[in-house]
Amino acid sequence: MTFCSLEGRTALVTGASRGIGRSIATELATAGATVTISYRSGADEAAALASEIGARAVHADVSDPDSAKALVEEAGDLDILVNNAGVTRDGLLVRMSDDDWNTVIDTNLASCFYTCRAAARGMMKKRGGTVVNISSIVGIHGNWGQTNYAASKAGIIGFTKSLARELGSRNVRANVVVPGYVKTQLTDVLPEEATGAMLQATPLGRLGEPDDVAGAVRFLCSDEAAFITGAVLLVDGGLGM
Repeated sequence: MTFCSLEGRTALVTGASRGIGRSIATELATAGATVTISYRSGADEAAALASEIGARAVHADVSDPDSAKALVEEAGDLDILVNNAGVTRDGLLVRMSDDDWNTVIDTNLASCFYTCRAAARGMMKKRGGTVVNISSIVGIHGNWGQTNYAASKAGIIGFTKSLARELGSRNVRANVVVPGYVKTQLTDVLPEEATGAMLQATPLGRLGEPDDVAGAVRFLCSDEAAFITGAVLLVDGGLGM
């Protein structure tokens, strides 16, 4: 048996056209899962990834309850749900528009509610399944100019802990992965000074890679993590200590 095998499992990964979501989808497929990836933008990237890993790419706006429900139904009888979709709309609180607040909360946090609500009944019925929601170190520490993003990512932690309590008796697990600063399109645009400050605060002295997060997600989805639920796993190079 392969360690952390997901052979025979059906998985859905949201926000998977690039970055961390792309690596998670690839890792789950490598572990043997049948994967559906969703995307709101980056259709060409999503199609290329689906072809590469033998997955299905489905366009969906998971911030919309009907679209999220339709996505879960199209993905099939899910064993694994990974909520990774997320956006940023940074700005100081006193200048932040209602739209910037609502877009981030709806895309990052409400989407978890919509997809989990749609998937939970099926998982409970068959008495098995696992949910992994992707938060952020910003949801633990906060960050200047990111009140909306920090609120959404902190909300994911509380939501997932409550979900774990609700679904545990049906053998459905729910956990959170908290990436630190990872090399993605979001961090590529940061000023050199900001990146340097991150590195200085990270004991391992480097930014994370998307694959670092993907490996943690694979573990939490596997039978090797069968007694883990309601956990908050920091994948941050020690930044959160």
